[in-house]
Amino acid sequence: MSDQKKKRVVISVINDLVTDQRVHKVATSLHNNGFDVLLIGRIMQYTYAPVKREYATKRFNLLFKRKAIFYITYNIRLFFFLLFVKADIFLSNDTDTLLANYYAAKIRRKKLVFDAHEMFPEMPELVGRKRVRKVWESIENHLFPKLKYSYTVCKPIADIYHEMFGINMQIIRNVPITKPYIKREKENGDKYVLLYQGAINVGRGLERMIDAMQYLDNMVFNIAGDGDIVAEMVKYVEDKNLGDKVKFLGRIPLEKLPEITASADLGISLLDNLGLNYYYSLPNRIFDFAHAGVPVLATDFPEIHNILTEYSIGELVTDESPEALAKSIKEAIEKWTTMEETKRENIFVRARKELCWEEEEKRLLKMF
Repeated sequence: MSDQKKKRVVISVINDLVTDQRVHKVATSLHNNGFDVLLIGRIMQYTYAPVKREYATKRFNLLFKRKAIFYITYNIRLFFFLLFVKADIFLSNDTDTLLANYYAAKIRRKKLVFDAHEMFPEMPELVGRKRVRKVWESIENHLFPKLKYSYTVCKPIADIYHEMFGINMQIIRNVPITKPYIKREKENGDKYVLLYQGAINVGRGLERMIDAMQYLDNMVFNIAGDGDIVAEMVKYVEDKNLGDKVKFLGRIPLEKLPEITASADLGISLLDNLGLNYYYSLPNRIFDFAHAGVPVLATDFPEIHNILTEYSIGELVTDESPEALAKSIKEAIEKWTTMEETKRENIFVRARKELCWEEEEKRLLKMF
């Protein structure tokens, strides 16, 4: 497209943009294929540093940072911004940005695209909060049947929303862009590195992994990320006196994450069955591990099961008691560290080739 004919896509998400790989990949793909992109997020209390991207970004600085008042003020601020910003297409990420996007698009007669990263009312953080959950369900009940262009991360979620609202969501998985990963050279005496990367929230199996570490020698469990229960997990490690075996790496910008991922000997992706959102999830960390040549130990849920069995990129666990989990980790480390190098590389070559953003991007661009 020439500069005069470039269509402008205004993308909005409710986070601070620093670690959101999915939104960055979408924005980059559109930018690289002739669209004028503006990505909108918000400033959080520890992320005032500017975000440097090839496309334009804007982050709102809001007075309220938490609870219902935050979501209300963010959507009001976003709505009035979208009413006047130059735009041809609005791209709303998740239900918490949809109200502002839908009504701005309706008033301005602009195209609206919706990306469901997950089943929002099924988030574990909403389990037991019936009134709050009802609010999000009512928003989806009101707006989802009116969506013309939408996509999500896996087929089960698309099928559920089709059954509920009659909409045909496309499937665009949250897989990595193909890029080189530099593996860490292990030296004599180095401990095996177990790695969890992602949000540190309820239902991620972190307590079980921490408990399992007391049965594991010559290993360290690194946790890369931030979230609602960080302080709780730090205290849990201190109470268990496992500070020498469990390390918190903090929030890692997406540009630096591949180095951390490639440093691992085994990736960890454990989940609790806290609703359909987790049960049908397909965490992007599994694909990140595969691209880095790192096998994964994961909970045996349907979508995860399909990927791990089809591509043989890791091990599934059903018994996640601390002793059983430790046993599974030992067996996985033994299997993968002694595997013939050519065989191991062939496994990950296929996964990298087929489970990559370059393939998902084709469906994204076709929609836009």
